[in-house]
Amino acid sequence: MFKSGFVGIIGKPNVGKSTLLNCIIGEKVAITSHKRQTTRNRIMGIYNSDEGQIVFIDTPGIHRATSPLNRCMVSAAVSTFGDVDIILFLVDANDSFGAEDTLIVESLATATVPVILVINKIDLIEKERLLPFIDDLRRRHAFEDIVPVSALGGRNVDIVMTAIWKLLPEGPRYFPDDMYTDSSERFITAEIIREKVMLLTHQEIPYSTAVVVESFKEDERTNLIRIGAVINVEKNSQKGIIIGKRGSMLKEIGKQSRLEMERFFGTRIYLELFVKVSKDWTRNERKLKEFGYTS
Repeated sequence: MFKSGFVGIIGKPNVGKSTLLNCIIGEKVAITSHKRQTTRNRIMGIYNSDEGQIVFIDTPGIHRATSPLNRCMVSAAVSTFGDVDIILFLVDANDSFGAEDTLIVESLATATVPVILVINKIDLIEKERLLPFIDDLRRRHAFEDIVPVSALGGRNVDIVMTAIWKLLPEGPRYFPDDMYTDSSERFITAEIIREKVMLLTHQEIPYSTAVVVESFKEDERTNLIRIGAVINVEKNSQKGIIIGKRGSMLKEIGKQSRLEMERFFGTRIYLELFVKVSKDWTRNERKLKEFGYTS
């Protein structure tokens, strides 16, 4: 019997959804950082084995959105409910079950598929606190299963996989067995650059940045990929911070991005980065669509 299906990974921002996805797939298919709302789009990761194929969909963190960009992110996450066979709902063991988690539980009332509760970051909480936390969550929804994990260390992730296989229906192989994401090379490139911006900058800069890859040319003769990308920000002051003193920040973003791209693509990379001011793009519907964020 060959099993296959789609599994949506949901939760509030910064609970470790992308870290769990990367751990399961064994490759970095989604960018991560300690900052909230790192994931903006639905990211697909494909797990292949002899017994079946699981297509995981990592979603932006669900929260009470006010700006057009945030509404697009939440819409992308909630729309996953009707597109999957199983939902993994992640919560943070080291954080209180707050308004954002309650919002998600209320949304799950309309879900018609099994929901597995995954309690992440159990390495950061004492067992005496964890057990009452689990009891409290068990009363909030009829979860199919509850699994405490540490996605960063891989602890109990195999138990999550076992729970998924039990619920997964028979089905076809949706993607080739050597494929682990459906994201385009341009999308992956843009996400790598955006991750470095998030890791290297502070305050409002990471949330005001959109990366657009304008050129991606492979030269098989020289074993080189030439990439040109634009980092869009909302204000002139932000442009100055991204560039840095004598171009130092932009140079570091470029260096770290290039090294990761070379590891990912397995070839040499020539990367050119530019910075452009797209005034108030996070509140501009036309710009949101242009940058790949659709409501």
